[in-house]
Amino acid sequence: VQLVESGGGLVQPGGSLRLSCAASGFTFSIGAMSWVRQAPGKGLEWVSTISSAGGITKTAPSVSGRFTTTRDNAKNTLFLQMNSLKVDDTAVYYCAKGVDVMDYWGQGTQVTVSS
Repeated sequence: VQLVESGGGLVQPGGSLRLSCAASGFTFSIGAMSWVRQAPGKGLEWVSTISSAGGITKTAPSVSGRFTTTRDNAKNTLFLQMNSLKVDDTAVYYCAKGVDVMDYWGQGTQVTVSS
């Protein structure tokens, strides 16, 4: 199993980024996927989860209305569209396989929101 995140970077407050997570080594279309982040000096924070077919998503209150999670099962890829970014969104963002039990994680991609 391999999960590889990309799309992070430096963005100004109010800006947007789109993260991608390329999956391989398992049947991507079976099972939910999640995004989790870790801000500097803080613990892991769940961001969002999407169902296997993409029809159901759940998003943390801290990012609800600004972040959108989608997936393309034909391309084995998970996405996180982040709009209206805030300084507090600065973190390493990880994609993970699963929901309550996240048994595989990517290496993470850094998102820095700063003016």
